[in-house]
Amino acid sequence: MNLEVNPTKYEPKERTKGFVDSSTLALLAFCSGFLSRCLSALKIPGAINLLHIFAIPFVCGIVVVKVRTKDPKQIAMSQALLLGLFLFLIVVFVSALINDAGVINAVMGFVLLAEPFMLLLTIVSLPLTFERYTWFRTWILRFCFFHTFLAFVQNYALRLYRLDGKEDNIQGIFYRSGAGHVVGASVALTFGLYFLLTSKQPLWVRGLVFLATFWHLLLADAKQVLLCFMLAGGLLLLTKLKNVVEAIKFTVIGLIGVIILVWCVQNVPAFSAFNTWVRPEIYGPDGEATRLKMATFRIVPQYFHSPLNWWFGLGPGHTVGRLGGWMLDSYWDLLAPLGATKSQVSGAIWTVTGASWLGDQSSMFSPMFGWAGIWGDYGPVGLFAYLFLVCITWFYVAQDDFSKYLMLCVFSFGLVFSQMEEPGYMLFIAMLIGLRWHEMKYEKKFKSLKLKT
Repeated sequence: MNLEVNPTKYEPKERTKGFVDSSTLALLAFCSGFLSRCLSALKIPGAINLLHIFAIPFVCGIVVVKVRTKDPKQIAMSQALLLGLFLFLIVVFVSALINDAGVINAVMGFVLLAEPFMLLLTIVSLPLTFERYTWFRTWILRFCFFHTFLAFVQNYALRLYRLDGKEDNIQGIFYRSGAGHVVGASVALTFGLYFLLTSKQPLWVRGLVFLATFWHLLLADAKQVLLCFMLAGGLLLLTKLKNVVEAIKFTVIGLIGVIILVWCVQNVPAFSAFNTWVRPEIYGPDGEATRLKMATFRIVPQYFHSPLNWWFGLGPGHTVGRLGGWMLDSYWDLLAPLGATKSQVSGAIWTVTGASWLGDQSSMFSPMFGWAGIWGDYGPVGLFAYLFLVCITWFYVAQDDFSKYLMLCVFSFGLVFSQMEEPGYMLFIAMLIGLRWHEMKYEKKFKSLKLKT
């Protein structure tokens, strides 16, 4: 929603030094995960990519302890999020104890999944003035514009699509990361929607920005991103079934979008990559896509060694989450001295993926996806604890359709790959939801003040 009138005149102009420090620290913590690939591309040691694992909890702890708010809604939200984080932390360490996983496994496994909620807790705990909210939002927009600009430079100036990997090299600020093209396209299109729906700029400017981010997606050949966005839209529609007018509106928009996409796939060369999925024979009960996608649920139980594994999984970093799937291998020299542990499960599933002719076709068919990773590492109890955090966010923080849509996008990406543990994307989503919460609060406050005058 646009905030056409600046309500700062209704607020005190002064802020304590501690508050200024806390809000700045929150932005820096966000940058530790969002911009780390830019730093590693500048030849800074790869360990910089792990900085967010320590920065986010550290800043969250400072803000929770240091900042005091009198808003009862903020207090209730903060307490609920803290409770959810504490319960999930207990589940992670119980799973680690049952499976003899290293303490560093438990710490990293917890933070990779919980850090978006920590950042969200940090943002909603800050008593942001309208001026400070605008400061936050301005920096986020700058980062996003730079991200899409960099993707265009990579494609049109540097022509990185000619290198090995082709379009996968169009990654924006997530350059030189394994799935950087997917993460980059996800962030870009999310930013495009956010700018389209919330900016005060003229409609034609907002439309051009959205089209630029959509073109970024096409340049990166990240077709699964569009599918996840469409699935999230369908799920949002299901939440509107009690409201006939809203349901009809979203249905019409969805049908128009599907018709346009089908026409483009059949007639526009830039959309031809979507034909990779147009093979009905691979989706049956015994189809290659189905068997590959569900491989985790066949293989993981073969390694259970205790009845407790059915409830708490095989331990943090021991199956197909981002940690066990490839992070432990990538940073083994750094993590092994800290007591990190591995399991044979990840290797077994990598073998199955490599043996399938669909294994290198698209991450859409990957058995290493977010929800499977949570189930494999932490079992049904871990899934329940994580979903408890999600529900707290849904009912307490996500106060408008756009925020709920962002959460449904995360759910959809969790069905495809390990993006639920990708800090760049997840911290960005948490930041937008937190900023939207502050924006909605200011809109309500301004309307109330306007009615009184």
